[in-house]
Amino acid sequence: MTLKTTLLASAVASIVCAPAFAEEVSIGVPTWTGAQAIAHVLGEIVTSRIGGTVEYVPGNNATIFQAMDQGEGDIDVHPDVWLPNQESFTKEYVDGAGTVTLSSNPYQGNQGFCVSQNFAAEYNITDITDLGRPDVAAAMDSDGNGLGEMWIGAPGWASANVNEVKTRDYGLLDFIEPIRAEEAVKTARIRDSIAKGEGYAFYCYEPHAVWYMFDVVMLTEPTYDPEKYIMVQPSDDPNWYENSMVASKDDLKQVQIAWSNPLADRSPAIAEFFANFELSADDVSSLAFEISANGREPSEVAAEWVAANSDRVDTMLGL
Repeated sequence: MTLKTTLLASAVASIVCAPAFAEEVSIGVPTWTGAQAIAHVLGEIVTSRIGGTVEYVPGNNATIFQAMDQGEGDIDVHPDVWLPNQESFTKEYVDGAGTVTLSSNPYQGNQGFCVSQNFAAEYNITDITDLGRPDVAAAMDSDGNGLGEMWIGAPGWASANVNEVKTRDYGLLDFIEPIRAEEAVKTARIRDSIAKGEGYAFYCYEPHAVWYMFDVVMLTEPTYDPEKYIMVQPSDDPNWYENSMVASKDDLKQVQIAWSNPLADRSPAIAEFFANFELSADDVSSLAFEISANGREPSEVAAEWVAANSDRVDTMLGL
């Protein structure tokens, strides 16, 4: 065998034996329903259209971002990054360390506080300051401690920290007790309060299943003012509560996915798909409704959505 033939044979063998990229991804799954829905849409497209493998890993924002920063594949993607709520994480890992990438296809989110339409009509509640009226607070006091309960978010949510500061800076603490609990607790409490004709207020946002599940209204707040919206998160300052001041409505949010940069080397097709991934606020609300209100499994709802939106999925995959 000549040297030329040997080299050619070696080259062919190396091409044949070279392992293909193993398209696999670990998707972080935060607790809120919209994030669960998006996580499973991502996973369904990876498995059914790319032919990859997916692991779903529950976690809060801090855990997911730290894992993406480490880049070892424990968690590769955050499915629902709300900005500026989670800006402390994006500043650290996207802008600072440069280990995480944000998609460029956000949907828009809106945050506020809601009550049921019936409660609003009975007590003439239209604005956040109405929750500080003694008659309204008394109607929201289900445990008899003299304070009305208002759900401000789940443990670990950056938005819950914002809402805790807001409750103080809107002058509501003498009347309202801010409650942190998992979102399922909030949903059950809304349903129960409506059934019993009781008062209840809660942090709400769009997109979300709550708009399909109940007849609720978002209260007005002072127009967003950056000079009155100085929010410091616990990850940046142990004295975050004392050093924050939030006395206006949140600005409209930009919501997108984020992924660990080393994913592009390990699973390039998945990383390319993530860069093109795009959902609308209506998509997320309808997906969340099927999961929350109809009790369906996120994987089932995601598979149905992907099958019904094959043209949009093709575009995301560059086909």
